[in-house]
Amino acid sequence: MKVALVHDYIKEYGGAERVLEALHEIWPTTPVYTSVYLPEFLGPHQRRFKDWKIITSIFQNLPFKEKMISPMRIFPLIFQNWDFSKYEVIIVSATGAYIPNLINKQRALHICYCHTPPRYLYGYPTARNWRKTFFGRVAGELINHKLRLTDFEGAQRVDYFIANSNEIRKRIKKFYRREASVIYPPVEMVDKIKNNKKQITNNKNKNYYLAGGRLARAKHIDLAIAAANEMKFNLKIFGKGFAGYDRELKSMAGPTVQFVGEVGDDELKDLYENCRVLIYPSEFEDFGIMPIEAQIFGKPVIAFRQGGVLESVIEGKTGIFFDELSVDSLVTAIKKLEKTKILEEDCIKNAQKFSKERFKKEMLQFVERHA
Repeated sequence: MKVALVHDYIKEYGGAERVLEALHEIWPTTPVYTSVYLPEFLGPHQRRFKDWKIITSIFQNLPFKEKMISPMRIFPLIFQNWDFSKYEVIIVSATGAYIPNLINKQRALHICYCHTPPRYLYGYPTARNWRKTFFGRVAGELINHKLRLTDFEGAQRVDYFIANSNEIRKRIKKFYRREASVIYPPVEMVDKIKNNKKQITNNKNKNYYLAGGRLARAKHIDLAIAAANEMKFNLKIFGKGFAGYDRELKSMAGPTVQFVGEVGDDELKDLYENCRVLIYPSEFEDFGIMPIEAQIFGKPVIAFRQGGVLESVIEGKTGIFFDELSVDSLVTAIKKLEKTKILEEDCIKNAQKFSKERFKKEMLQFVERHA
């Protein structure tokens, strides 16, 4: 069948882009429609998309388009100018950045794989704090009210929703009044380690904790740094910063904290293999791939008790949760983990449920069942 893929924008590489990659592996000749494509900002990941057929919107021709990612949100109609008349199925990968479900689907089946309804429209924390000034609050609320109406309209055009977690299934029901199936996203590390059958090394010999990913405010990496400063443990942080947050983090980091920047898969694999624990203090996490990546290496996770991470970490068996976004609460959880026996084999077994091959099989079956 003729399939088209739609993605909000391609400028950074994270869990949503891994999903897009897996979808493209199922249908490798299909084009990808996106608002803007900025490979120069993808760092070690730009090679992943170099042979794809990528079709961009009129915003691709704007000067300084890399600085227009957020302002472009007020132009949701940019997704309506593409011709999908020759396709039978359109799969929209909705990251929550824009409102891509406003596409003109013509007669095609419209499936939305939803990572989250736009966080900035529904009160969830985002990378930028647009509420910090009076003008920002007033202008933002007026614009967001209109965009919420448009987002709801776009959601009603979807034939079938797929949520990346039960957390997102509930948000889809709450904000869109639509039902959704759940297909967990792919975690590529699961397949790599499983296929290599590599012996996982023992945690006890490792001397640092690990945190990172997209260094956005909602990830609360500052709590991990404050805990490291207080407890004097070694902490490595990887990832790319957003809206100056990385500079704030570096300014508060003590001598036991090291920033390693944005890393490729091989470097990330080494970081997981050689760490003791992953600290994951993310707020209202949509799903969260990093906790699963850590577990496939047999490493426990310390996570904030909220959002999709509740579906990937088993308390007392593969990790420990903390209940408040405070340094004291995180420190208490770290001390609790040090006294808890977490078995590597339990972590690995839990992570294996989230393989890429499983995702591709479930997605293909879903599309074939409904097409």
